[in-house]
Amino acid sequence: MVSAGSGGVLKRQRMDEQSPASGTGNPLVPYNDVDDEEDDFEREKTNNGGGVVGGSNTQAVAAENGEDEEEEEEDEYRQGDILESRKSQFEPREDCPYLDTVNRQVLDFDFEKFCSVSLSNLNVYACLVCGKYYQGRGKKSHAYTHSLEAGHHVYINLRTEKVYCLPDGYEIIDPSLDDIRHVLYPRFTRDQVGQLDKNRQWSRALDGSDYLPGMVGLNNIKETDFVNVTIQSLMRVTPLRNFFLIPENYQHCKSPLVQRFGELTRKIWHARNFKGQVSPHEFLQAVMKVSKKRFRIGQQSDPVEFMAWLLNTLHANLRTSKKNNSIIYECFQGELEVIKETPNRAITEKKQNADDQNSDQRITDGRAKHDIFMETSRMQFLMLGLDLPPPPLFKDVMEKNIIPQVPLFNILKKFDGDTVTEVVRPRVARMKYRVTRLPRYLILHMQRFKKNNFFIEKNPTLVNFPVKNLELKDFIPLPMPKENERLRSKYDLIADIVHDGKPNEGLYRVFVQRKSEELWYEMQDLHVSETLPQMVALSEAYVQIYEQQQ
Repeated sequence: MVSAGSGGVLKRQRMDEQSPASGTGNPLVPYNDVDDEEDDFEREKTNNGGGVVGGSNTQAVAAENGEDEEEEEEDEYRQGDILESRKSQFEPREDCPYLDTVNRQVLDFDFEKFCSVSLSNLNVYACLVCGKYYQGRGKKSHAYTHSLEAGHHVYINLRTEKVYCLPDGYEIIDPSLDDIRHVLYPRFTRDQVGQLDKNRQWSRALDGSDYLPGMVGLNNIKETDFVNVTIQSLMRVTPLRNFFLIPENYQHCKSPLVQRFGELTRKIWHARNFKGQVSPHEFLQAVMKVSKKRFRIGQQSDPVEFMAWLLNTLHANLRTSKKNNSIIYECFQGELEVIKETPNRAITEKKQNADDQNSDQRITDGRAKHDIFMETSRMQFLMLGLDLPPPPLFKDVMEKNIIPQVPLFNILKKFDGDTVTEVVRPRVARMKYRVTRLPRYLILHMQRFKKNNFFIEKNPTLVNFPVKNLELKDFIPLPMPKENERLRSKYDLIADIVHDGKPNEGLYRVFVQRKSEELWYEMQDLHVSETLPQMVALSEAYVQIYEQQQ
């Protein structure tokens, strides 16, 4: 025998199964949390006697005794609780009980933002309890599953920076999470950027160690020290650094290399980091992709080649369509006058290959004299290569090789307009170079490595150079300045890349200057230590960056 109450429930179930508008009966109707909650409320109401059909004998007696008013009040309270929980599920809350589980020690936003389960980069959240990345926050997502399995409830969206509590699904509004947002995406105002070179204050990491903003170590992922020394050197170029610290300056550029370089710059100079070093992992991934694995993790490369490729690629992505200019050319571009003398027999070849000339060079004069063809052209440059004298072949009396030394001014004479440089490729020629426009930042490259048919040789010659007040006009003829302008020919060293060890096995380190106190620091991957300017001058310089005195 079936009671009236149970019959009413069965009848209602049959009606739900036959109804075409039901979400469970019709697969085309989307799943809706709100409707389910209202159905639950109605179902509870029916089971408790609030339905028209499902009244039991006890409830009838209670209605006869005048207790129906209490039942209605309980239904109203229950309905209010359900509506309040539904409201709290979608509206932001400030009283999340799980904020004390956030562990800042394990948070690291330097690596690629991919889900640790699905390896997708769409809609990725970081668990603020364990630091792992998971995708989505819906009921079938990996972040939702992780919140149930591990009991970790606080997650931040890595794109929108919003923080959510899972599995409840509400957004958390709390100012105590702002420091995490600043580490995820560091921000600088233009006033803060202008004060960076005056700041002498140290910052403290979560582990208690102190670090200097801008003087943080870079993680060597695997034989990536050639990238680290290049980045640390370019961080001393003030206009370049200031340009990339403000994302609005290059928001029109969609290149991943430009965006990742900007992110890395902001992380290096950020004063509120959780740790005293930065991993350039995302930047290296962009480098591998854009360079088509010419430079990649796990393979040692030349920092000169990498710096030249990086500067040219950044310029190509940043330049505007109207004029061929960018922050790269504003900082590093200079101009040379090149006089090329070729033997007469090459004239016929030259006429045949006249259309192969570089578009960056403008031939201003060409004449034949005594079977020698002379050609004058202008050439733009971003760095100057300096030839070192060959080392001695024989040992001295003490059976030791003498390490030769050469002043920087001697090897700079290559650009005085009179010194002849013999070149073999692409054809035999005699070259003369003269600087016609000095850049604001001068990059010098000492050509230490020479490759022959069998192996690579390294020239150990030490170059004696001044750390401050490098005066070029005494050794290189410079063009006269325009009216109301003075000749700026004095330079100060700001970065010095050094190679230690054998040609194929050595390591790179860099000396950089901190402008706020004019102190020098030696940086090799994660190791940062203060050093003396005299130690900088004793190193085997490979690449140097000089800043023009204003």
